[in-house]
Amino acid sequence: MVMSVSVMKQVLENTDSDRISRISKIEESINYYKNQNDITRRNNGESVIKKDGKNELLRSADNRISNNFHKIIVDQEASYLTTKRPQIDVDDNDDLNQKVDKILGDYLPLTLNQLVINACNAGAAWIHYWTNDKGFDYSVVDSSQITPIYDKGLKNHIVAIRRSYRQLDTDSGKYVDIHEYWDDKTCTSFKSNGSLYTGLETNDVFDLIDNSTNEVVGNTNVYEHGLGRIPFIKFAKNVYEQRSLDDYKGLIDAYDSVYNGYLNDLDDIQQVILVLKNYGDTSLSELKEQLKKYSAVKFESDEAGSGLDTLNIEIPREARDDMLEITRSEIFLKSKSVDPSKTMISNATATAIKQLQSQLEEKASLTEQYFSRGLAELVRAILQYLNVPNYLDIKVAQKWTRNTVTNVLEQAQALAQVASFTSKETIAKNNPFVEDYQAELESLKDDSINSDGYGNQSQIDNLSKNPNKDKVDE
Repeated sequence: MVMSVSVMKQVLENTDSDRISRISKIEESINYYKNQNDITRRNNGESVIKKDGKNELLRSADNRISNNFHKIIVDQEASYLTTKRPQIDVDDNDDLNQKVDKILGDYLPLTLNQLVINACNAGAAWIHYWTNDKGFDYSVVDSSQITPIYDKGLKNHIVAIRRSYRQLDTDSGKYVDIHEYWDDKTCTSFKSNGSLYTGLETNDVFDLIDNSTNEVVGNTNVYEHGLGRIPFIKFAKNVYEQRSLDDYKGLIDAYDSVYNGYLNDLDDIQQVILVLKNYGDTSLSELKEQLKKYSAVKFESDEAGSGLDTLNIEIPREARDDMLEITRSEIFLKSKSVDPSKTMISNATATAIKQLQSQLEEKASLTEQYFSRGLAELVRAILQYLNVPNYLDIKVAQKWTRNTVTNVLEQAQALAQVASFTSKETIAKNNPFVEDYQAELESLKDDSINSDGYGNQSQIDNLSKNPNKDKVDE
């Protein structure tokens, strides 16, 4: 069924409320990720030192420095979860695994990293995939462009995707709004000017091909992708698709407020106001000259109360220091992250670091569950492209390795204990020295030194002699 302009306009209008609200939150999250917290709004998102920013007698400083906790928190989870490439095993089929791995490409870890960042900022990240003469390809899509349309069932199946974005019209030299409607068979494209969909019309950007001659005979706004499903995959952050910033935005704003108030006071305290009582001269220039020359001021009257006082600002330093420390701790507690200042311990062991990362591990494990589902969908889309029978039923196993401090000796000893009754493939997958287990298995075929490949006690003994037993996965 070809969608008309009038029907598409109704779709756009009916999905706008949710879309506009979501985009507003995404933009706010991105601002905090770019270190443009609310406190910098007056300066267009820029952190600025202004010692004379306010027109007040004692409090003229108006410093606005943004503290970039949000980026630290988001990047920490993304690095912890995606630095190491996940191992994917499709139905224990080495040949198929190599084909899938080749299509996923070398940039898979970077793609997953971007997906985690997008999911943290938007609540859900999206991948779009397609096929063409060059093969199968995929890319991350800006979450603010995607509006999913669900059915009314209990499982909330996606029945269509609205994708809206701005694009430069090379014919007119002006920007137009592009609106795409994707279902399991086609993509229908429209364009308009402005938020009210002024002049909504078809966007004929696809070639119209005559099936009998296979020649291009014109242009159309309908593209039959032939993928059998909507070619967009969601990577949700959590069950409610809630952005990470919601958990700690108030705490970051509180920290910014106390921090900048403290900084303002440090600038303002340098301004000393002189209070003169019964001063006999009205010339302030003479007063300044006396202070400069004699470091004293002469008073004509000896009446009681005559003299010179100073007026300045008292800083409750201990209370503010405590407040900053408490707020900082709460930020990392509520975000389930690790405060970098707490890990800067010269003799910290792998076990101690892991204890500090317990909350981070809890958060990353939940993210992994949702991302594993999305990655499995992408792998099955590749299997469909490879014409693999029953691709929907094939088991797709995944192993995600954290970017953390590990004790190599403990892992090697554990492998040695189970080597006699465990397959070489399982041992290879869990070997702390092996990143590509398939390449390792190939090497073992030609290995004539160690007959069993793993579990050699001499290897463990040599490792035990190494004084540096803790290793950081990079």
